[in-house]
Amino acid sequence: MDFTDLVDLAAERVGGSALAASDEFFAEKENLLKPGRGVFIAEKYTDRGKWMDGWESRRKRGPGNDWCIVKLGLPGRIHGFDIDTNYFLGNYPEYASVEALATDPDASVLELTEPAVQWTEVLPMRRLEGGSRNLFAIDSDRRWTHVRLNIFPDGGVARFRVHGAVRPNWENLLAAGGDLDLAAIEHGGVAVLASDMFFSHMNNLIMPGRAPNMGDGWETRRRRGPGNDWIVIRLGAPGEVRKVEIDTNHFKGNYPDSCSLDGCFVRGDPPAEYLASLAVEWHELLPHTKLEADHRHHFDSELRRPGVLTHVRLNVFPDGGVSRLRLYGTPRRDA
Repeated sequence: MDFTDLVDLAAERVGGSALAASDEFFAEKENLLKPGRGVFIAEKYTDRGKWMDGWESRRKRGPGNDWCIVKLGLPGRIHGFDIDTNYFLGNYPEYASVEALATDPDASVLELTEPAVQWTEVLPMRRLEGGSRNLFAIDSDRRWTHVRLNIFPDGGVARFRVHGAVRPNWENLLAAGGDLDLAAIEHGGVAVLASDMFFSHMNNLIMPGRAPNMGDGWETRRRRGPGNDWIVIRLGAPGEVRKVEIDTNHFKGNYPDSCSLDGCFVRGDPPAEYLASLAVEWHELLPHTKLEADHRHHFDSELRRPGVLTHVRLNVFPDGGVSRLRLYGTPRRDA
């Protein structure tokens, strides 16, 4: 799996926040974490100059460099960065580097900027290209809570993505008791494989909250041949699924006619392709069931009890869009 297919740990939609910047004279730091790649409006200006959809500092006339501290909405292991200079052509930074920190997620800006704080360089200084997605893979196995994007010496960046694997604080989650959504992005769930995601990415299915629109779900193209579409979710922790929610919010003329759920238990972290092979023994969790348009479906007594699962496969018949999938149960970290 390419690192850009992993969740963006810093995205605004999952709670990421640009906390502080050395300078944001031309454009605000908060733009870095917004969805999309940014837009360009030729005739739009502010009282400070050209309006830009990104973070842009003024021209530096002395020593040093500019920086922006970002709180990860989802602490975890970082696999790579996307430093996107879209529409920044004569004003992008020549170089960038990234440092990371593991601390209290709610640390204040004052605490994060103390001289004694030990930031770790995870991406050494790299040259950037203007008007481009600058992609940098890294290999860090630590759980990080914050990152600092350094640009040299100044300039503008449209978007900043921090792709990786969520590492929840299981001690706190288990202490709270009760069932958890084992599929949720914030609990370490990952969409690992889908038959099709022509209209929208598979990870949308397990994002927080209800979708604001039809584009924030998982939707396949119209199937013109035999078979059906499906998606495989790796649970954040092995567990027994007791309740299921399948939400077709906003999908009205394009929701699946019906669906079913299967589960399996697979040790280790097998390649995604393995989960589509005949070697995996899937067990029925939810029998073939009719769906409704734009509706929140809840299932509990209808569910089979296949035991502890590590992965769940949602099958949709024949195709279409689903907004959210919730799989509530008890995590079994010892399984």
